[in-house]
Amino acid sequence: MKDTKAKYIETVGRRKTSIARVRMTPDSKFGITINDRTLADYFPTKDLEINAISPLGKTEQKFKITVVVSGGGISSQSDSVKLGLARGVVEFDATLRGVVKKDGMLKRDPRAKERRKFGLKKARKAPQWSKR
Repeated sequence: MKDTKAKYIETVGRRKTSIARVRMTPDSKFGITINDRTLADYFPTKDLEINAISPLGKTEQKFKITVVVSGGGISSQSDSVKLGLARGVVEFDATLRGVVKKDGMLKRDPRAKERRKFGLKKARKAPQWSKR
């Protein structure tokens, strides 16, 4: 069993069906790995990268971050990582809560795919109606 002196913060972020488990450790240099890959390797576009790490711009502290994300598509995974990081930043420094909350990063987006109903083709799409 390894005895670690560094205290870490563990949070969870969710969006649609994706779940991100975020572990943040204060460190002298910044580093982030997502599913054992670098940030640039995991997210194919720069927009998704910027979206995912946007909560870290609110703090001057540097962290070593490891994220395990599963489920959903790449966009919802980016949003779930963002929520997990925002919760971690607030847990690390409670004075940043107002700033992060004002930017809407602490909201869990509840929109998800609606279930299919009996007698319909999709959630709301009905079969073509014919008079006779």
